Amino acid sequence: MTAGTTGVRATARMIARDDGRGGTSLPVLEGEGPLALRRTRGSGDEARVLLVGAMSGPLGGDHFTVEAGVGTGARLSVGSAAATIALPGQAKGQARYDVRLTVADGGELRWLPEQLICVQGSDLTVTTRVDLGSAARLVLREEQVLGRTGEEPGRLSSRLVVRVAGRAVLDQELACGPGAPGGWDGPAVLAGHRAVGQVVVVRPEFANAPVAARVLGAGAAVVPLAGPAVLVTAVASDALRLRRVLDEALALVG
Repeated sequence: MTAGTTGVRATARMIARDDGRGGTSLPVLEGEGPLALRRTRGSGDEARVLLVGAMSGPLGGDHFTVEAGVGTGARLSVGSAAATIALPGQAKGQARYDVRLTVADGGELRWLPEQLICVQGSDLTVTTRVDLGSAARLVLREEQVLGRTGEEPGRLSSRLVVRVAGRAVLDQELACGPGAPGGWDGPAVLAGHRAVGQVVVVRPEFANAPVAARVLGAGAAVVPLAGPAVLVTAVASDALRLRRVLDEALALVG
């Protein structure tokens, strides 16, 4: 970890491997500064890791990076102990939060962190890139909340890229909050809502039996993607309603 007048630089890394005994080992599990990793009790052959925010942030000028790799035959579930809160901070400049995920053929990753909250005055860019083998499995959830209760939102720029066997099945960008391109709060994007989220599910069997597109009430939809993947998108008035909608959608997708 490094720190200075331009903010904090910190990285967390984890690698999951088939341990050869019907379980999953974690030969690499290391975090620094505000990014602490803790192994928790798993289930069956799945290893579980919790990302614990040891400090506030990301603040203005900070650059956090989280990397996870899952090998063939390994199963990893990653969550977080609490919501991530983007704050203005004293350092000038935009904060960055990068997530890099790699899953080999026959590996499985469940990436289920808590919400990201962009408070008033914050400016955060989030980039998530996922590279999957052709027979890899993934459940990934992102939830973003613009502002705490009763306050104006911060600025958020978000990009999510998912590749299967080197082919992009999803490349999605969102910019909202002060200074974002016009229309972000209009009916074509957030429609006045302050919570937005998505779930991406990748399973090899979807290639031959794709999930049907459907609308899930007001503000949510299931969309099949090219290849063995499906995307659920939703907007809601608050984080609790958003989580409820995404959980219901995930249960339907199976």
